[in-house]
Amino acid sequence: QVQLVESGGGLVQAGGSLGLSCAASGSIFSINAMRWYRQAPGKQRELVAAIPSGGSRNYADSVKGRFTISRDNAKNTVYLQMNSLKPEDTAVYYCSALIRGLGDYYDRNYWGQGTQVTVSS
Repeated sequence: QVQLVESGGGLVQAGGSLGLSCAASGSIFSINAMRWYRQAPGKQRELVAAIPSGGSRNYADSVKGRFTISRDNAKNTVYLQMNSLKPEDTAVYYCSALIRGLGDYYDRNYWGQGTQVTVSS
């Protein structure tokens, strides 16, 4: 069984910073792309940032220059460093990862439980 566990959300003032982390655990053979999404109240879930196992990172236009996604493959963990936060960044943040479990023939997409980020003005 594979599990993603997030941590690091909270309340911060506009202009502040927060860091999120998401650790994958369980019977893992390999991890491909890792991503962060967010969902604000009344809005659809949107992709915030993505990092493949190799290659360039991608960001939503709304967070370019402010957010940084990174990963530690040895720890099966993806991070999201969020700087210069704005009230419109308020949302539940979810991590997802394409993971091949031991004995699997293909990757499956797994989701974390979500963590609340609230930015006050």
